[in-house]
Amino acid sequence: MENDKIKILILAAGKGKRMESDEPKALALLRGKPFLQHILETVAKLHIKIKPVIIIGYKKERIQEVLGTEHMYAIQHEQLGTGHAVASAKSVINSPHETILILAADQPMVSKETLEKIIKHHQKMHPILTLATVKIPDFEDWRKGLLSFGRIVRDSSGKISKIVEAKDADDGEKEIKELNPAVYAFDANWLWANIGRLSKNNAQNEYYLTDLVKMAFEQKMKIESVEMENIIEAMQPNSKEELETLEGLVV
Repeated sequence: MENDKIKILILAAGKGKRMESDEPKALALLRGKPFLQHILETVAKLHIKIKPVIIIGYKKERIQEVLGTEHMYAIQHEQLGTGHAVASAKSVINSPHETILILAADQPMVSKETLEKIIKHHQKMHPILTLATVKIPDFEDWRKGLLSFGRIVRDSSGKISKIVEAKDADDGEKEIKELNPAVYAFDANWLWANIGRLSKNNAQNEYYLTDLVKMAFEQKMKIESVEMENIIEAMQPNSKEELETLEGLVV
């Protein structure tokens, strides 16, 4: 991989309302270790020269207290969605880069191998965007926690045309079992040129990063995907119950 051309952004600004805790969601514990620490340890194995940028917001001082001052931070002053969070990081990125790899701090099980696969595919195929997807057989048992994931919508030729967030999905879209685990590799120039065009016209009144997928499709830009083969890697616990379920699945 061309590691010197990659910048990693980690979204860690959220509260995690359903965790029944005053802590930022990024500090929820899995096997005694904060979600965000799991992510940082995985990212470190990629041996990317430039430090990742951690985007913080809710109780930002608490995250800095736990992780320390040696990390690069960007501040999302208002929690206005994932697209707004990424835009908040632009001003602190001052090194040359071609690829922006975006992760969420609440996906502690994502593996080094999956991230490498996404980066290598992106660098080989040169699309505007390479995104991870995960396919599930159903939403039963422990997979019911994936109901909140965005659905991958493809056109008649099989090309990804958009991602529909669960709260905006109609009944038909909710039946789609190819999901968005929220790992993206963007062409940096395209990302920064288009992120300011996002709108809040959706159920949550937020700037969705996922709307860039539809934007790229409408611009007839090349979009690639990499399937995440281990469903457990995709899990992003939103409640204490879902966290306990993940704890039980981790070997």
